Parts: sequence; structure tokens; C-alpha cells
Amino acid sequence: MDVATLIALGVMPALVIVGGLHDLLTMKIPNWVSIALTLLFFPVALMAGLGPAVLAIHVGVGLAALFVGAGMFALRWIGGGDAKLMAATCLWLGLSGSGMFLLWTGVVGGLFCLFLMMARQHLQMVTPFAPAWAARLLEPKGDIPYGVAIAIGALLAFPGADLMQAFAPIQ
Repeated sequence: MDVATLIALGVMPALVIVGGLHDLLTMKIPNWVSIALTLLFFPVALMAGLGPAVLAIHVGVGLAALFVGAGMFALRWIGGGDAKLMAATCLWLGLSGSGMFLLWTGVVGGLFCLFLMMARQHLQMVTPFAPAWAARLLEPKGDIPYGVAIAIGALLAFPGADLMQAFAPIQ
């Protein structure tokens, strides 16, 4: 595998990690992360040799995720950055990887929420000594940085996505 392929395959994982960490530390996912994911998908997909029909399916899955995410945002279930990151990630994962992505994101998000609920109940005494981002996480009834779960779900689903498989050497 050449260097260009390794860089292309590292784009999505690197950007979702940046988005997840940024959400953990600031409770915000910068727009540039989702924009970069969206724009960089197309050259990587062309490099992988995805045909027009497969590209159209990826775009359709990404748009469907954006509409569902916008609905979830309107209901105040997730933040706007979460909705955009989820849509950009589904663009990369397409039909073959989005199901596992949503499953992993839900499982990791549920476990992360349980962990935060327990930490918020039992670790209030460390809040005055914690860094600002950790103290914010420990606030009772505070928000949950769901970008963390989205990033982990994306990393777990990416190996099974057709984009990743297009780069795999023929055995």
C-alpha cells in the first residue's frame, strides 16, 4: 500500500477523532470538521475507484443522515454539530457501513451516558480540582458530548465500509 492510499484512508478516522475530542473538551464540534469530511470524501472515493452509482448511494445515505440528524436536533436530542458530524460520517461509510456505525454509536453513546451519570453522582468532590472541561462534564444534568460516541462508532464501522474495502488488496 502506497503513502497516498494510507493518507486517504487516514482522513476520515483523523477527522472524526478531532471532532470527538473537540466535543469532549468544548461541547462543540467545529463546522470545519464536517466540511472537511464532506469535501475530502469525493477525491478519496474517486481514488478508490467507486463508480457513479456507488457514489450516489453514499451521497444519498449522507443526505438521509443529515435530514434525520436535523430532526433529532429540532427535538433537542442531539446538538447541531453532532448531526453534521453524523451525516458527514455516513457519507464516508455509505450503505454498507452506516448500519454498523449507528449501532456502535448507540451502544457506545449509551455506555458513555451511563458512565457520566455515575461519575456525576459519585465524583462531585473532585470537580473543584478538575480541569474546566472535566468539571463541565461532571455538572449534574449537564449535556453529553455525543461526538465522542459518533467518533468511536465511526472508527469501529470504518473497516467494514465499502470505501475501505475498495482499497483492500485482492487476495
